[in-house]
Amino acid sequence: MHELAIAESVVEAARNRAAGRRVSVVRLRIGRLSGVVPDALEFAFEVATAGTDLDGASLEIDDVAARATCHVCKADFILDDPIPLCPCGSADVEIVAGRELAMVSIDVEEDVSCAATADAETPTYG
Repeated sequence: MHELAIAESVVEAARNRAAGRRVSVVRLRIGRLSGVVPDALEFAFEVATAGTDLDGASLEIDDVAARATCHVCKADFILDDPIPLCPCGSADVEIVAGRELAMVSIDVEEDVSCAATADAETPTYG
C-alpha cells in the first residue's frame, strides 16, 4: 500500500513547515489519475500522524478530475475512463489535469504560551 509511504511523506513535510507548532488541518490536491486511493490515504494518514504534532489533524482532499485536450479536434474534455480517448474517437490527446499529488496548505495552531509570554513582556506606557 503506497498510500502509507505518501502519508508518511505528507506528515514529514507538514511537520517541517509547522516548525514545532501543532497542525490541525492538512489540505491535499489529488488527481484521479495519480494512482492514489483517497480512502486508503485517509486511513494511512491517521496511522502516520499517531504520536506526532499532527495527531488528531484532519486531512482535506481536493479531488481533481482528469482532463485532456485532443490534438485532432482541439476539444478539452473530462476523462471518465483511465483510457485517454477523445469523444471524437482520437487517442491523440494530451492529459492536462488529473495527475496531481500536492500538499496545498496546512493550518497550524498558535503557540498560546509564546503569545502570553510576549504579551507579558511587552512594556506599557501610560
